Amino acid sequence: MKYILTAALAVVVFAFTPLKKERGDAWISLFDGKTTNGWHTYNQSTAGAAWKVENGTLHLDPSGNTGRGDLVTNDEYENYQLMLEWKISEGGNSGVIFNVKEDKKYEDTYMTGPEMQVLDNDKHPDGKIPKHRAGNLYDLIAGPDKVKPVGEWNKMEIICNKGSLKFYLNGVNVVTTTMWDDNWRKMIAGSKFKQWPDFGTFTKGHIALQDHGNSVWYRNIMIKKL
Repeated sequence: MKYILTAALAVVVFAFTPLKKERGDAWISLFDGKTTNGWHTYNQSTAGAAWKVENGTLHLDPSGNTGRGDLVTNDEYENYQLMLEWKISEGGNSGVIFNVKEDKKYEDTYMTGPEMQVLDNDKHPDGKIPKHRAGNLYDLIAGPDKVKPVGEWNKMEIICNKGSLKFYLNGVNVVTTTMWDDNWRKMIAGSKFKQWPDFGTFTKGHIALQDHGNSVWYRNIMIKKL
């Protein structure tokens, strides 16, 4: 019994060591688990009421008719590593949009910022479209399917550093590309984003959590400047 207890404790210590390392001095928490401090609805001054803080998560509750819209960080970021966890509702759709330029001339975050897709691949129609599945660089690059079943938490990581862009989903590198070069511009020209000339052109911007009309939960949102 003593041996079994010691082994169990060792497993617990091992499991939590990486998390402690991730939360070192270089990491900045973007969500305190209690309030929407540091966030606001895109092109507004405060966070809309549809974004609720529940049990240490940011939950988009789209059931009401007010307080809707993408939630964005107050600050802009350039050259960073972003980590968070997300959980989507059945048939749900959302996304994490980055390098967003906030300006009244841009009605939506997706007019400037690329997106790492958040999706129920099995029940949402986008799950049948290549480049629209969870973990993809939305409408630009498809990657391997590493999403967990609906109701489970997925760990997402975006590394954007001096033109190098990498996505990780549940510990697997699902997208690797270079931003702002000829190939990047070619991909955009062949996508739905070609209608917005400033899409994917900014090297610095806000982080956005997308309101796509479905319940979604986010937690453990952290960033490290590179």
